[in-house]
Amino acid sequence: MERRGRRNRSSSSSSRGSRSWSRGGTSSAEKVENVAVSDVPAIVGTCTLMCPEAERAQRERLRDLATFERLNGNPARSSPSIAVKKFFRTMSTKQVQASDVRPLPVLEDTLNYLLELFDSKDYPFEVIHDFLFDRTRSIRQDLSMQNIGGEKAIHMYQEMVKFHIISLHKLRGCSSQNTSPMHHLNMEQLAKTLTSLFNLYGANRHSNSTNENEAEFCSFYVLLHLGSHSQPLGESLSWWFSHVPSSIIKSKEMHFSRKILRYFRMGNYKRFLSTVAAEASYLQYCIIEPYVDEVRVLAVSCINSGGYKLHPYPLSHLSKLLIMKESDLESFLKSCGLQICTDEEGHNLLPTKQTTFCQPKDGSQNYRFWGMEQFDR
Repeated sequence: MERRGRRNRSSSSSSRGSRSWSRGGTSSAEKVENVAVSDVPAIVGTCTLMCPEAERAQRERLRDLATFERLNGNPARSSPSIAVKKFFRTMSTKQVQASDVRPLPVLEDTLNYLLELFDSKDYPFEVIHDFLFDRTRSIRQDLSMQNIGGEKAIHMYQEMVKFHIISLHKLRGCSSQNTSPMHHLNMEQLAKTLTSLFNLYGANRHSNSTNENEAEFCSFYVLLHLGSHSQPLGESLSWWFSHVPSSIIKSKEMHFSRKILRYFRMGNYKRFLSTVAAEASYLQYCIIEPYVDEVRVLAVSCINSGGYKLHPYPLSHLSKLLIMKESDLESFLKSCGLQICTDEEGHNLLPTKQTTFCQPKDGSQNYRFWGMEQFDR
């Protein structure tokens, strides 16, 4: 069924004068790529379809239709109900026709349509991600060109941030060997989308009030600093903290993320793993996940080098410490170049002081948290 949006004028808000959370603050929505939002007054889109008719016709002629846009699988035929506007680099809103820009109600419908495809089992996730990655970027571009703000825009940006965060987890589970560039680009757009969201939070803040989800999304930004040199928005975390409302800093979400970051930087593997297992939300875990095995490697390295050679470490204890099944632990230790042995009672042990310890190769198996199947989506 064809999706149409109402033609009513979309709400807009400007962040001029509001305190930005990133250096060189943008307008109320992200200046996506080369779109010069402030060059001219914001336009008001009039396109009532997910994809402008002229673009759809052109892409049909060029056979430039994504798998999801092909009518009955025909690479040269689409329809208004499945075609979605692509992202195009634009020099200025002066070059854009209002008839090619979707107003807020249509953008909301389009995003809902895309998110329905997100959990599809009919296609490899790489294919789904590639389509949603481009089309959500186009949504952000249309929001930016119209300078749309307000609670509805905030909700849309939150949903798009979630898309990029969950993609971090799903891309790690892909069998394809070509997901590294996709992961890099996904991280890049996650940072840009968060920038826009934080600016919208600031532009829509009244007195000391904050958005009900603001603390959660701020916690995501803190967790993105787990990498050794990570500065997702190009600024120091201490500078960023100084611009965050105190009510956000004191929230349980931020308390969790700051603990995790501190334990990671201190090398406190026991508290890092136990706190993640006990307190992390699914979205927080999606960001933390790449560092879980890194911390486990640190733990094994410390136990191997610091243990007594005559007292092997029981795998049953190590399994609980690293929060992983013993069968997975055996495979994990092997990837670290370590051997295990068995005592007279049949218990598996890790002899310490082994000189063969090594870092697992990049792209090695990802090991799940034991007893935390809710993260295996």
